[in-house]
This record gives sequence, structure tokens and C-alpha cells, in this order.
Amino acid sequence: MKKKIAIQGIESSFHEVAAYKHFGKDIETIKCLSFQDLCDSLKDGQSDYAVMAIENSIAGSLLQNYTLLQEYNFSIIGEVFLRIKMNLMALPGTKLEDLKIVQSHPIAIRQCSKYLASLKGVHLEEKEDTAICAKLIAKNKVKGAAAVASQSAAEVFGLEILAKGIETNKKNFTRFLILSRSSKKSQLDNKATLFFQLPHDPGALAKILNILAAYSINLTKIQSVPIVGKPYEYNFHVDMEWELHSSYKKAISVIEGIAVNLKILGEYKKEPLDIKNEE
Repeated sequence: MKKKIAIQGIESSFHEVAAYKHFGKDIETIKCLSFQDLCDSLKDGQSDYAVMAIENSIAGSLLQNYTLLQEYNFSIIGEVFLRIKMNLMALPGTKLEDLKIVQSHPIAIRQCSKYLASLKGVHLEEKEDTAICAKLIAKNKVKGAAAVASQSAAEVFGLEILAKGIETNKKNFTRFLILSRSSKKSQLDNKATLFFQLPHDPGALAKILNILAAYSINLTKIQSVPIVGKPYEYNFHVDMEWELHSSYKKAISVIEGIAVNLKILGEYKKEPLDIKNEE
């Protein structure tokens, strides 16, 4: 039986591409229009795993997804880095000067802001998914409209690419998390994601950073996320890597004495980011 993988978006979306990269093509993707739907699909057992974008090298972090990680208490069992190449596409025969509207996901629009600003007199519309924009333009034969989406979307829905690689920075990567209802630990694990709160003591965060340095733990990400219902209080989400698992465990045991409500969301094997070969 094929594994069922929840993705945000439809066929040819970047989430589907990321799912194929991690699990291979022999899977069934469960299409979800929102990240909330994606989490519900995994929670309710409609999916075996989920692939969820968490940050982009141009547009930054998806804060709402950090909140969902806290709410649903899933385990992170892996990650995927995907080189994002954005393309402008429309019905065959459309010219740039014919465009009145460009549609895409708000994150995709942000990634292509410089190019899109050069299209004079064109209205930008934010939609729930890049591939859905391409699908609806093709299905409804919408003239004067273009979508910003993947090359795969143009091929699947029969659209013509008017401009390739329109992302503002060519080193444009999105990091996706692989989520599961249960943890899967391995001796190959060398990365962890966790979150915690800090006591209102001077230098509390500095103490934790010093502990990580003392045990040779590489801090690769720190993100503060507001706690709903507690104004100006935050959860700190942290990604860390290690060479010796014993050093990581010792660091965590010390941090637990300082941090409040510490929760390890997952321990997994990091995916190398090979920028040169992905360009």
C-alpha cells in the first residue's frame, strides 16, 4: 500500500515536489488547501505523514506554521530543502503586455517582488496556492491573467511560460518539515527542533546560548513566536545540530534547568543544503 502524504496545495505544487524528493514517486499525495487542513489530515489518520513548509530563504519564516507545530504536537522526523524556481505563466499566445492580473500564493509573490513590480498596470492577487492559480486560469481560460508557479504546473495544466526564474534572488530555497504522529529515532539523527519559554530573568537566553556553545552544539535557527493570550510573551523555537549525540543530551539536561515548558518536537537527520548543485 502506498504511503499517504499530506501536502499543502494540489498536484505540481512545490509541496508535492518536496514530498517526491523525500519519499520518492511511489506515494499518494493528499491535497490540502490550508496548513490547518494538512495538520487535520495527519491528526485524523487520513495521511501517514505530512510535508509542511516552515521557512524560505527570501520570504522568511512561516510563523503560523510554528504555531501549528505547538498546537498539534506532531513529531518532526526529517526535513527537505527545495530550490524554488518561480515562473510566470498564462494561456498559450498571451503576451506580457496583455496581462492585467498576476495571481499566486502571498509567499511566492514576495519572492518575486522585484520582477512583479516591473509589470506596470498589473494587479497582484494573493491566492491559497501557486498551482491552484495555474489550474484555474487554464480551466476557466482566463485571458489577461497569469500565475506564478512551478514549471511542473505549466506542464500539467497546459500553460505557456512567459518568463522563467523570476524570483528576486536565485539562491531561493524553502525548507520543509516531514511530520509524523509518532517519533522515529535513529543513530543517524544529528539535528533537533525544540521550543521553550524563558523566565523573566536578565540574560536567560544568553545562558542557554552559552550552554550550547560549551557543548559544541551548532545553533542553526532561533525563532520567537508570540504566545496567544499572553501579550509580549514568546516561545523560542530552536534548531540545533551536533556531532556527538551525548553532547546534545548533556546540553538539553542543563537547558531544562533554565528553560520553561521545554518541548522537543523532533530529532532527525539533517539534509545537507548543496547550493551550488541546486542552482
